[in-house]
Amino acid sequence: MPVATRETSDARIIAHVDMDCFYVQVEQRKQPSLRGLPTAVIQYNSYKGGALIAVSYEARKYGVKRSMRGDEAQEVCPQIQLVQVPVARGKADLNTYRNAGSEVVSVLASKGRCERASIDEVYMDLTEAAEAMLKESSPENLDDIHEEVLKSHVLGLHVEDERDAKREVRKWLCRSDADYHDKLLACGAIIVAELRMQVLKETEFTCSAGIAHNKMLAKLASAMNKPAQQTIVPRSSVKGLLESFPIKKMKQLGGKLGSSLQSDLGVNTVGELLKFSEEKLQQRYGINTGTWLWNIARGINGEEVEGRLLPKSHGSGKTFPGPQALKTISSVQHWLNQLCEELSERLQSDLDQNKRIARTLTLHARTYKGDSDSHKNFPSKSCPLRYGAAKIQEDAINLFQAGLREYIGFHNNKSQGSQNSSWGITSLSVGASKMVNIPSLQDSSCDLSRQGDGLTEESPLSSSQAFHSWNENGTTEREAQPEPKRIHAIPTLKAVVKKNTAKEKGNCSILELFKNYSDQCTSSEKQHATNAQTGKTSSIGSESNYNSDSTCNQVESLKEIYCEAIGTNNRGSSSTQAVEGRPSWSYRMEEIDPSVVDELPPEIQQEFRAWLRPLKRPNVVKRGSIITHYFSGNKN
Repeated sequence: MPVATRETSDARIIAHVDMDCFYVQVEQRKQPSLRGLPTAVIQYNSYKGGALIAVSYEARKYGVKRSMRGDEAQEVCPQIQLVQVPVARGKADLNTYRNAGSEVVSVLASKGRCERASIDEVYMDLTEAAEAMLKESSPENLDDIHEEVLKSHVLGLHVEDERDAKREVRKWLCRSDADYHDKLLACGAIIVAELRMQVLKETEFTCSAGIAHNKMLAKLASAMNKPAQQTIVPRSSVKGLLESFPIKKMKQLGGKLGSSLQSDLGVNTVGELLKFSEEKLQQRYGINTGTWLWNIARGINGEEVEGRLLPKSHGSGKTFPGPQALKTISSVQHWLNQLCEELSERLQSDLDQNKRIARTLTLHARTYKGDSDSHKNFPSKSCPLRYGAAKIQEDAINLFQAGLREYIGFHNNKSQGSQNSSWGITSLSVGASKMVNIPSLQDSSCDLSRQGDGLTEESPLSSSQAFHSWNENGTTEREAQPEPKRIHAIPTLKAVVKKNTAKEKGNCSILELFKNYSDQCTSSEKQHATNAQTGKTSSIGSESNYNSDSTCNQVESLKEIYCEAIGTNNRGSSSTQAVEGRPSWSYRMEEIDPSVVDELPPEIQQEFRAWLRPLKRPNVVKRGSIITHYFSGNKN
């Protein structure tokens, strides 16, 4: 569901950069002879010449559309060049296009905070860069403005003769009586034009852009004038832009919500939403969605550019239309194995290059049933992600079987491989999400556990790959990005507190630890204390995020660590009660230096000492035990 976000009163400059026929451009860079020719990139399947996934502007002039297939495109445009997308494991391999998109992002990121929205589109927050330019030299004082800037389209700017368009744009950019917002927009337009020229120079790709004061308007504007052009949206032109804009073309309104607006309220354009009050929309669609609809009708959108150069998740999928639908468990397992192998490779590449791991595996499927319940959706299923292709494959098929049982009550495991006419899978995908950065520790003795839910023995992750030093700015040497100084603990990272640590390195300061953790993490060491008689292992595991901005957050994180270490929860459950499916944890009181508690705020010292105090065992009197009966105090 769409989320309503309040727009700040501060002036912002947001750009949306959209690559022009990106897949075609990538293929044309590989084969320069295709430049200027009608070209289309087709899917790997040969049915009717393959499905078109990208069409060049030269081919569009002949009427070729992405909804066509290769054979139909050749009928419309006999000279069209059809290039097949790379294939791996029986499905499209998009790695070439992903890598090309990364080249573009690396250029754009030099001027502001970037959010990679997809393979071929990026949001940018250029507010700081525009403010710096305006402070240094206002556009009205510029003598020389590049022609690429003068080719900009300014919404609301009336140009009677196209030959005078550049002159009118120059006048708008250099107005001395312009308000602060428009002057910032002018600076943003100059910056975006320079970036687009830099992208062309370094990657050979053209792109279009929209410049506005929020993400929603910037995205709408980037698609208005293509290819290789940019569009500016002044605040005074927002109403005119949205007044006649089709409601179904708005982001998040292309599905059921947009159809409901058309059928129930008779709304066909965004401007028509202005007829309805916020209360009316909230009554009809809920408080959050109603407020969101009321906002977009007025061009209000407070969504921030997240500052993300890397994808939030990884996924691999394939469709099986019509007669290609999968109808046996064995065929589903075959394709899940292929998809999981690709996903595992991408996760390993992300780990090697970006030092990140994913924590959740999700399976999605679309299907049909042969009975009246065909409208029921196949349930998505998730579980903790275990690294290694074999582990991912095993978990994926288990997720599918769980979903299938819920979908049609399929319980007979013996039917594996047999024909089942009551269902058919038309789409399968596996995804890895909840990406977290691996903490960088200077102590090389730290290592990853090879047991537990996270990374397993079959995981390709090694300690040398997992940890690397932080530089003086608090960022990693291989990934010097303006990320928040935050360390994400890995669920399987286990450490123990050694009794002799204080003697060797001096007393450890909790406050100093959290004060300086962004520059240096305290060294921790993996320790296995094995009892020769019982074979039990004692260790302390942690799964917390530390934030140095708040003492309360620090203490709460410490509380979680110790509660997990001693096997208690906030309600004081016994440490002997192990969580189902996980080993019970224990600790040695003498290994914990109580002096560190003195550094905590006085009002919580007593509570913290209570967490550390060993729990008393219940005083159970056994029948027939004279000594126990005597010491119990009940001598009657």
